[in-house]
Amino acid sequence: MFITFEGVEGCGKSTQIKLLAESLAAKNAQVLLTREPGGTPIGSAIRKLLLTSGSGPISPMTELLLFSAARAQLVETVIRPALAEGKIVLCDRFYDSTTAYQGHARGLDKETVRRLIQSATGGLKPDRTILLDLPAEKGLDRAAIRMIKEKKTEARFEEEGLRFHRMVQEGFLQIAMNEPDRVKMVDAMGPVEEVRQRVADALKDILPLQA
Repeated sequence: MFITFEGVEGCGKSTQIKLLAESLAAKNAQVLLTREPGGTPIGSAIRKLLLTSGSGPISPMTELLLFSAARAQLVETVIRPALAEGKIVLCDRFYDSTTAYQGHARGLDKETVRRLIQSATGGLKPDRTILLDLPAEKGLDRAAIRMIKEKKTEARFEEEGLRFHRMVQEGFLQIAMNEPDRVKMVDAMGPVEEVRQRVADALKDILPLQA
């Protein structure tokens, strides 16, 4: 089973995916938790280039190619082997982020984006995607607080303007409308525990989360 979490900056993906991993592990499920970009030494190096402001300007096409390279490495060396072993793979972002960020918000040619996604994944698709729905401005407020609290340096996307992040949100909403069976929208407003229950409800038909 391959499950991904998506959403705008500050929507709570990393928190919720960790809670889900803990819930599954408590039920003795074999779980692999990973993220994009990252999850491999090559992916982590690319992550630093892409997300750290000190890397300097990055063109949209370079951005797309770097994300694709990190994804190809993660799919081939981590995700597919784990799925072959029967594990539940949870990934913090996957190709829907590329569609929303580079395709919709950056305005890159959608067919080029689609082809690169296909090449990098080899056709691998998530069984279920949780889209944590949060207004872009609320997410940016949360992200700013988190960056100060955690002294976070991976802030290049958070530094984009509100218009950019609203376009990202629009991109995600389009994906959800186009693929309602795979992508389940979950309200990300409210206490962490309430959101956790909403996530569990969106996965209860495919995962052993009930007592």
